[in-house]
Amino acid sequence: MITRTRRLAVTALMMTGLCLAGATPAIAYTPVGIVHTERVQAGPYGVTLGFSTWPIRAMRSLDFTFIPDGGIAGKSGTLHLDGPGVQSDEHVTPLVRHPRKLASWGLDVKAFNSPGTYSFGFVIDGPRGHGEGTLRGVKILDQPGPPLALSWVVGSLPFIGLVVFLGVAWRRTRPGRLPLTV
Repeated sequence: MITRTRRLAVTALMMTGLCLAGATPAIAYTPVGIVHTERVQAGPYGVTLGFSTWPIRAMRSLDFTFIPDGGIAGKSGTLHLDGPGVQSDEHVTPLVRHPRKLASWGLDVKAFNSPGTYSFGFVIDGPRGHGEGTLRGVKILDQPGPPLALSWVVGSLPFIGLVVFLGVAWRRTRPGRLPLTV
């Protein structure tokens, strides 16, 4: 009886340890690595756009940061996206604090669906007044890797294999047709 209680206690302790190890801070809170920047003049405000991946590729997530000169305190603004893959609900977006780089505005893990030429427009209101500016000609290249359909086919092969395996196992055992044994 004592050994069974010990085993149960050790198992509970190990499970608690595994749960606590999994509760460590997520990797999503790592700092944003800016690899390329562009400057835009939006009226009296200079804005630095930061990109976490360069060159930008379609369907690949990356971080965008928008840092006005003097910081974001006391300022508000909107972002106007324009390009071939921008939908009408994404066209105008309020500039909000980046979730991992709190001293700037930004978009966290944004991906563009279509390659082409995009523009980022800014409207900023702050202590020095109203300002507007646009960064034009941002090229977004084709999606990296193999075509999307081929990726889905290759990725679904293990699932198809599992379904075939379960079907063969079901046919061989025929659980619904086995005689009842008493």
